[in-house]
Amino acid sequence: MKINLYSFLYILCIVSSFFPNYEVTFLIWLTTVLLTTRKKYSITIFNFILLFFGILLIASISSLFYKYQAFSMVKDFTYLLKPILGLLVGYQIFDKFKSKSFDIFIKAGLVLSTIHILLILFAFLKFHSVDMNLIRAEAGFFSDYEVYVFVVLLFSNKFNIEIDKKRKTFFLIVIGFSIFMYLARTNFLQLAILVLGIKGYFVLTQKSLKVLTLVVFSFLLSYGAIYYANPKRNGKGIEALMYKIKIAPEEAFKTKINKDDWKDFNDNYRSFENIITVKQVTADGLRAVFFGKGIGSTLNIGQKIKTTDGSIIQYISVAHNGFMTIFMKSGLLGLLLLMVFLYLLYKQKRDENPLINHLNMLLIGTSVFLVLSTWVFMGVYFKLDNKSIIVGLILAMREYLIKANNSHLLK
Repeated sequence: MKINLYSFLYILCIVSSFFPNYEVTFLIWLTTVLLTTRKKYSITIFNFILLFFGILLIASISSLFYKYQAFSMVKDFTYLLKPILGLLVGYQIFDKFKSKSFDIFIKAGLVLSTIHILLILFAFLKFHSVDMNLIRAEAGFFSDYEVYVFVVLLFSNKFNIEIDKKRKTFFLIVIGFSIFMYLARTNFLQLAILVLGIKGYFVLTQKSLKVLTLVVFSFLLSYGAIYYANPKRNGKGIEALMYKIKIAPEEAFKTKINKDDWKDFNDNYRSFENIITVKQVTADGLRAVFFGKGIGSTLNIGQKIKTTDGSIIQYISVAHNGFMTIFMKSGLLGLLLLMVFLYLLYKQKRDENPLINHLNMLLIGTSVFLVLSTWVFMGVYFKLDNKSIIVGLILAMREYLIKANNSHLLK
């Protein structure tokens, strides 16, 4: 399909979120929402937006009980607004493409993969090294969007995508290579989860339970092999990825961390954030526990640390763990609303229409992955994330197909 204003805006929304300049991403998403407003919205998208608006409202009201810097409050407000904008971008812009949506969806992924591969090449020329820590820091750490495009291409026949074999193979090679070169644990898990989702294995039946048990057992065996291979902390290439996999369980769930031991602190920093979030929020009393400390609130790490962009900080406005971030901003009530969103996203039914059914299965897979993604990297609230756009797009596509299907039956 030809690139028009709306397809350009969609690609821009996806590509902008790849780069760590949230202010630009926010303005692009906001502009796109304003330019693609629809006359009608479904109850489903309305309910999803209402849940995220509830989280934002609770956090905003809670901030009235504290004195925060205006800049910090505005920044947090835009962060908490992000999933609402993402859902609206995907939902509204579908109306401009309709049956051609998968074409632009795939093109955006190909653009993203091309940019990533070029950045890898530039990083290699810059450092003259295959050290993946250096390359990832320069070229990017992960891309959930590319995994979605890869999976949709992999099951192109299930999504009624008309693409010749040569183009499909070429796209899969380019996007697959890009995904692999991120060496991101979450992206590999995402790939497995989305494939299982599209296959329908997260709709619990006797067969799906057997498959999921076999998958979990295989993962445990693989992890055991990696653990006993004992990859080194400062390894290069694949060894660096193996080490990250080895420490993954402790990194996310460890309950005791020696912050004076730089290796323990650095390797398990996500767990450290979880610990101090619970301590610092509960220390403020029941109001903070139930309704959070509001927009503008921060966590005191207790020592100055250097971030990946070279900044020296002691206070952070968000944690890696999205559940902990929402707990800090809007308390247990905000957490409940987030959990309701994940539940409603998971609560999809099988449909007699094959395409609608596979879209539902993809939404179920997305909900499962979002639990993991939110725990390790803020989920839909992360400034580089664009899964909310994908969810909005799938919801709009499904509604369009249901309406078209019902119209056909009435004829």
